[in-house]
This record gives sequence, structure tokens and C-alpha cells, in this order.
Amino acid sequence: MCYSAQIQADFRKYQREHGANMDLAAFARLYWQRDQGARLRIPKALDAAFAQPESAQERRIKAFIDAFDSRETQRIEQELFKQKKRLTDAQRTLAIKFTKVASESQRIAGNKIESALARLADLRRSTPLDRDARIFPGWYAPVLVREGGRRVLRPMRYQCRPAGKPANYDTRYPGTYNARRDNLEGFWRAQFGHSHALMIVHAFYENVARHAAEHRALAAGEQEQNIVLEFRPRPAHDMLVACLWSHWQGKDETLDSFAAITDAPPAEIAAAGHDRCIVPIKPQHIDAWLQPDATQLEALQAILDDRDRPYYEHRLAA
Repeated sequence: MCYSAQIQADFRKYQREHGANMDLAAFARLYWQRDQGARLRIPKALDAAFAQPESAQERRIKAFIDAFDSRETQRIEQELFKQKKRLTDAQRTLAIKFTKVASESQRIAGNKIESALARLADLRRSTPLDRDARIFPGWYAPVLVREGGRRVLRPMRYQCRPAGKPANYDTRYPGTYNARRDNLEGFWRAQFGHSHALMIVHAFYENVARHAAEHRALAAGEQEQNIVLEFRPRPAHDMLVACLWSHWQGKDETLDSFAAITDAPPAEIAAAGHDRCIVPIKPQHIDAWLQPDATQLEALQAILDDRDRPYYEHRLAA
């Protein structure tokens, strides 16, 4: 399972290198929804892509981002004030007499103050970090699709909710951010051959059992421990990850969402202790993948077979 990825968020690069047309209306709608109170998870790197707007629609999106950041700053500052008061009260009590309640309150307040200060620093930071571009299931990312004979860049949620399914499908099937290749013509038959997309990533991250990564059995009495490994292609390059997507419509909601296709891993990923891998396609297959023919599934499978095949270097994720 690809549970996290570091995406390419610079939409100018999509335009330069892939001739993508930005669906600014879709991005504006996404940021408007967040501005109206929807709890949407958008990576900081995608916000930063609108730091220097060049059109009226981009300026509108930038205004939504600035308003959201301002409200978040105010909310965190209020929480910080509350926790500082809580800490002072606990310390005043402890100066007179030790109580378990005051000691616990001091600990909790200290932790919350540290967390709030870190979130404030992150909001105010303008220097980009790799983690700004990381997405997780439920987060939004820019993906390439093809419409009207053009490549189009559109924001979608990383967890696919197929059209026609109830909204609670997300919780009933939480693993639908990945689409297993051996089930493309089964579970995913309504999307495979019909609605394809590409997610461009620099790296991906996987949960792995420590003992598996260390090539050993669990010791007697040892509890299984999870670690997160970061995988990067060598030589370093943007990977065009094959995805499926769906446009879902409910009574009062619409949702575009996608899943990354995964397959059996190459030897170096298996040796690191993981049993799946994303499928990056080669650049020459972009349009054939994005404009699939449902009567030619074998040709689509052939694209997945003729994949980009870098060596995946791994390390313990920060």
C-alpha cells in the first residue's frame, strides 16, 4: 500500500513539462469549500503554488488561502493563551503543594504549548520543506486527467469514492486510496478502462514491520513494531504514477477522488520488508493511459507492464 507520497505541487511545472491546462475553477472551488468551513486536508506545498498569482482566478484562490491562514493563526494563538494560563495556574499550585492533578495539568499544558508553537511556526514559514508536499489518504493532490483532447490538472482527494456508492463507503473501505492491479478488472472495473489519472511524485512512504525490514523473526516476547520507510527513485526524477479516479455526486456534495495502482514490488522493496509498490508509467504512454479504451484492456495492462523501472533507494523516514 502506498500510504503516503511526496507530490509535485508546482503547477507551472505541469504546464511547462506536460502541457497541462490548469482547472482553476476546480481549485477555486476546493479552496472556497475550505474557506466555508469544510475540513479539507491540503498540503502546504499546494498552497505555496499560488504565492505569486498571475490571473484573477489565482488571486481569488490566494485570497482564500490567506484568509484561512489568518483564521488558523488566530485560533492557535487563542489556544496558546489558554494553555499558558493553564500552565501558570498549575505551576502556582505546585509551588505551594504537589498534587497529581496539578502535575498532570502542567505536563499536558506544556505539550500543547509546544505543539501550538510548532504549528504557528509552520504557518508562518515561507522556506519550503520536503514534508510540505507530502499527502496521506484523505488529502488533496493535483492529478493529470485528459478531457476534450487536452491534458488537465485538477485537485482530487487521495481516496477514491466510486460513483454510485454511499458516502460511508470511505469508512467501510478505508483502503481505497490504492487499487491493486490484480483487482483492476474486478473491484475497480467501473474505473479501469474508463477514468484514468496520473499523480506525479518524487518519493513514496510505506509502513513496514521493523523485524521484516531487518530480515529477522520476532524475538521471544517481542511486540511487532512499525516503522516508516521512504523510497526514492534512483536516478532521481518525477514518477508518473498510474491512478484511477471517479466523479461522485450526492444530494448536496460532489467529490473527485482517486486511487494509486499498486502491484507486486521489485526486489529491493521486497527486501526492505514491503509487499506492494506503485506503478509509474513511461512518459510515452501518458496520453494512451489518460484516454483509455475500455475495449482494449490488454493494451492498458501492457502499459502497466512496460513501466518506468528505477532502483528504489530507501531510508528510515524522518
